[in-house]
Amino acid sequence: MKRIGFLSIIILIFLVASCAPSRASAPSPVVEKVIMENAAAPAAPLPPAGGEYSEQNIAVDTSIPEAERIVIKNGSLSIVVADPPETMAKISSMAEEMGGFVVTSEMYKTRTDQGVEVPEANITIRIPAARMIEAMDRIKAMVKNPDIDILSENVSGQDVTKEYTDLQSRLKNLENARQRLEKIMEEAVKTEDVLNVYNELTRVTEQIEVIKGQIKYYDESAAYSAITVNIRSLESIAPLTIGGWKPQGVARNALQALINMLKFLGSVTIWVVLFFIPLALILLIPLYILYRIIRHFVRKQKSAKASKEPKETSKKEE
Repeated sequence: MKRIGFLSIIILIFLVASCAPSRASAPSPVVEKVIMENAAAPAAPLPPAGGEYSEQNIAVDTSIPEAERIVIKNGSLSIVVADPPETMAKISSMAEEMGGFVVTSEMYKTRTDQGVEVPEANITIRIPAARMIEAMDRIKAMVKNPDIDILSENVSGQDVTKEYTDLQSRLKNLENARQRLEKIMEEAVKTEDVLNVYNELTRVTEQIEVIKGQIKYYDESAAYSAITVNIRSLESIAPLTIGGWKPQGVARNALQALINMLKFLGSVTIWVVLFFIPLALILLIPLYILYRIIRHFVRKQKSAKASKEPKETSKKEE
């Protein structure tokens, strides 16, 4: 009887243990703490750049001081000078003198409507934004006649204050999120919690670096204005001269268009005479010879067949 009662007690203990919840499924103290804080805190939007936080809820701080206007100013010029390489060198030296730098520079050659080969250059510099107008005035002073030799001039501005402020807000919230995650990382005990927090911390750090890069781009673009200059040679815009007459305006454009069309027709004629006709002869002569040979054999076979037919007919009649 004692043995039966002892076995009954052991079976009862196993049944109670199987019905009880598993200790492994219970959340760790760190996760329980985060859950309780999230339940007590009001919901708040998360930073929009990549990723969501599954185990914590970071309040968004919108208390950002009023910022100054962030405007990116750029300019462009197209000028005509006697010596484009020399002018490009002067612009490069001017940029360094004014505390700026050269972004890109390019020198190449083009042909005018009269077929003359002339140099042409493009250069892009960055100048402190406060001195952009001064720099453009100094570039315009490099031409001989501003009324004629300045072909185009443009100054543009882009207000990025809203985008800049949004980036700063996102950066501040992400940095707060990183501090919170680092604190949770220190308190985490379970391996699963450590891995989860580490993944979120890595994701937040990547977002912070991306936003810092965007802010740096806006800071540099607002601090240094870009000026793009197209430098053309005087020969490229030389007036059309016909027997000492220099037509202007619409007359010049019409005559230049006529000259260009005649040049085009002359070029086409030269190509046809010197290229297409010899090429056609080279290709067609062998084809014509082959055609004549094939035609000769076909006629010969037809004549041989025709000569056999009368003989066969005469044999049948006999």
